[in-house]
Amino acid sequence: MWNAVKSIFLALCLLAPQLASAEDILLTLRLADESEHTFTRTDLKNLQKREFSTKTLWTEGEVHFVGVSLSTLLSEFEVVGGAIKAQAANDYAIEIPVSDATKQGPMIAYLLNGKEMSQRDKGPLCIVYPYDANVKYQSEVYYARSIWQLDRIAIQN
Repeated sequence: MWNAVKSIFLALCLLAPQLASAEDILLTLRLADESEHTFTRTDLKNLQKREFSTKTLWTEGEVHFVGVSLSTLLSEFEVVGGAIKAQAANDYAIEIPVSDATKQGPMIAYLLNGKEMSQRDKGPLCIVYPYDANVKYQSEVYYARSIWQLDRIAIQN
């Protein structure tokens, strides 16, 4: 019995660093060719950072978002046309034209006012537009394209 306990202890000691460094997958991207790519928070942070401050319908006053531009993410996979089906953890889904994904357009935010967003607080990811930067974003169409608790994106042709 003692040998079994020692073996289990040894196995746990060897696995502990791997388990401790494992990160949760926050986002799954499925391309039109059905290939899937997953992203952890670190993966997203390793992409070119984008940030802006804006007022939203669901927050008090101006807030500051940090994340990765939707255009940056899509350009990594040479996505140039079609539509984006963005889905939340609760299965809410919205379609966003790929043409929205411009350098000055929406981002996938992973920080709100310098803090990570919990799923309870509309996180850990959300698609947000710079509403104050362009009056065209201050419409029901663009507010509806903003999605929180984002966890899946599928590119559709």
